[in-house]
Amino acid sequence: MPRAIREQQMLDAAVATFAKRGYRAASMDEIAVAAGVSKPLVYLYLNSKDELFSACIRREADALKAAIRSAVEPGAAADRQLWSGLLAFFEHTAAHPDGWAILYSQARTVGEPFAEEVAAMRAEIAEFVRVLIAAASVDAGCDPALADREVAALAHALVGAAESLAGWGAANPARDAANSGRENAATLMNFAWSGLANLMHGRRWEPSPR
Repeated sequence: MPRAIREQQMLDAAVATFAKRGYRAASMDEIAVAAGVSKPLVYLYLNSKDELFSACIRREADALKAAIRSAVEPGAAADRQLWSGLLAFFEHTAAHPDGWAILYSQARTVGEPFAEEVAAMRAEIAEFVRVLIAAASVDAGCDPALADREVAALAHALVGAAESLAGWGAANPARDAANSGRENAATLMNFAWSGLANLMHGRRWEPSPR
C-alpha cells in the first residue's frame, strides 16, 4: 500500500480513537489495532503520540476550512455567501463528528501546542467571515460607524456562536440527522443576519437609561 494511503488509514483510526477515548486515555496500541497495522509502523510514520495528534488536528482543520471556502460562491449576494459558509460548516461538522470532537473538545482541553493549532484555524475562519461581513457592509451602504474593529468583533462572535451551536448539536443529535446541519445553519443565519442588517443600516440597539 502506498505510504500516503497507509498514513491516511492511520489518521482515520487515530481520529476515531482520540474522539472516543480522549487524547490522554487513547493508546498507540489501540490506534495501531484500529488501523490494522503494527505499533512500530505507526511510530515509523508519525513519530510520537503528540505528532500523531497534531497531524489529526491539522487534517481535520484543513478539511473544515476547505469545505467552507469551496461552498461560498464568489460574486453572490452577501447573505447568500454567509449562508453557504454556515451551511457548509454545519453539514461538515455533522458529517464528521469525530473530527469535530478533535477540534472542538479534545485539542482545546489538552492544552498546548494543540490548542494553539485550533486557535490558528479559528482565526483563519474568523478572518474569512470578517471579509464577508465587511463586503456586506459595503454592499448595504453601511453606516461608517461600523468600524473595522466592530466588523472583526462580529466575525469572532459569529464563529463562536457557530462552534457552540455545533457542539450543542453534537451533544443533542436531531432525529433527522440528515437535515440537522441545515437546521442549525438556518437557526444561526436567522439569529445573525437580522441583527447584522439592522446594524449595517444604523439601527443600533442601545440599553435604556436606568
